[in-house]
Amino acid sequence: MSPSLEGRTIALAEGRQLEELAEMLEKEGAATLRCPMVSMLDAPDAGPVLAWLRELIAGRFDLLVLLTGEGLRRLLGFADRAGLRDAVIAALGCIRTVTRGPKPGRALKEIGLSPTVVADTPTTEGVIATLQRESLQGKTVGVQFYSESNPPLVHFLEQAGATVLPVLPYVYAPKSDAERVTDLIHRLSRGEVDVLLFTSSPQVDRLYEVATEAKLEAELRQGLERCQVAAVGPVLADHLRQKGARVDICPEQGFVMKNLVQQIKRVLI
Repeated sequence: MSPSLEGRTIALAEGRQLEELAEMLEKEGAATLRCPMVSMLDAPDAGPVLAWLRELIAGRFDLLVLLTGEGLRRLLGFADRAGLRDAVIAALGCIRTVTRGPKPGRALKEIGLSPTVVADTPTTEGVIATLQRESLQGKTVGVQFYSESNPPLVHFLEQAGATVLPVLPYVYAPKSDAERVTDLIHRLSRGEVDVLLFTSSPQVDRLYEVATEAKLEAELRQGLERCQVAAVGPVLADHLRQKGARVDICPEQGFVMKNLVQQIKRVLI
């Protein structure tokens, strides 16, 4: 029996987990086209991150909201370099934590901890819905961001009477050079790609940014019409739709790589 994805070409706009994801697809017989769009870097100024960690160690937070697993790992990296790792882990073990989906929960389990509460859905809206069940008046809430700001979440917390102390432990930087991205756009427009797979919004932004700079917007639109567009979860799918892209493959729950591969198989077979 032939592998289920034999003869299919899948382009991966992935960074940190690219090889793991490519291996899963290749085991199913797919040819993978790697084009990592962005990379994650530690926040360039360690000062605010370390100040936030010291507030955590001092027990100033009543509640901690962790939005990404990568964010927690980066925080621990800053703590380790400053000789604060054990103190940070001890503080995390004493505080009530709310996580956005399974990834921050897995990062906690790597250090022997578990989240107090997991958001109903792994979105900002899901976090807010979960926090509505918490007593927040007069509380200090630490929030680990994954972008410069999160106005809906901060507004909700402040309206609920909480003091918000955010931290941004990493930033996104372009990874693929423009030439590699334009080559991907050309391949898409020629119909050489069966699935284009995204796992984060910055990947989408980078693709459209390069298309605009190279005046390839029409070619990108044509290419996206000729392939199946896959998103790892509904928030990313909405971001793609806002860009005008059609989303063909998106797990409704369990937003992990294995589920995404299974969805791709169901659509293509």
